[in-house]
Amino acid sequence: MRLQVKGKNVEVSESVRRYAEKRLGKLEKQLADPTQVELELAMERNPAIAANHVVEATIWTKGPTLRAREAATGWEASIDQLVDKLERQVVRYREKRNKHHKRGQSRGHAEAAPVEAGLPEPRLVKTKRFPIKPMSAEEASLQLELVGHDFFVFENADSGETNVVYRRRDGDYGLIEPEA
Repeated sequence: MRLQVKGKNVEVSESVRRYAEKRLGKLEKQLADPTQVELELAMERNPAIAANHVVEATIWTKGPTLRAREAATGWEASIDQLVDKLERQVVRYREKRNKHHKRGQSRGHAEAAPVEAGLPEPRLVKTKRFPIKPMSAEEASLQLELVGHDFFVFENADSGETNVVYRRRDGDYGLIEPEA
């Protein structure tokens, strides 16, 4: 596993680098080689945010690219939370891969054992229905602020299609327009 630790407007100390290598080394056993891991450390400059130590990781595997982002009050806590999240993603990825391979097996072969038992499968727990009103993207962004959610679904008055406006991490808005 090739690990690259870098700081975004932050100097990465050798102790934090060693800690990240040690914690992310746990994932090496579960991932196939060659795997590249990029870890980026950043500090939130907003004094109102207590969890200002932000850690982002990208893992390139033979299959999907895994990404995670965590924030806490210290680098070690952020890295610990990030590794826990990545471990869950790796287990989910391996379980899906094993299910896919099980379907292709003939009846004479033994089934592969699940990677880790006891992890709950994500499930749909709530369904909401609401009227979609025609409006512009600017109006939808205002509605997004009013409802206080991270996204807002609306009918674009110009095109007549269902669109989604969402809040980006940088504070700006994004617009999703589906293509047929």
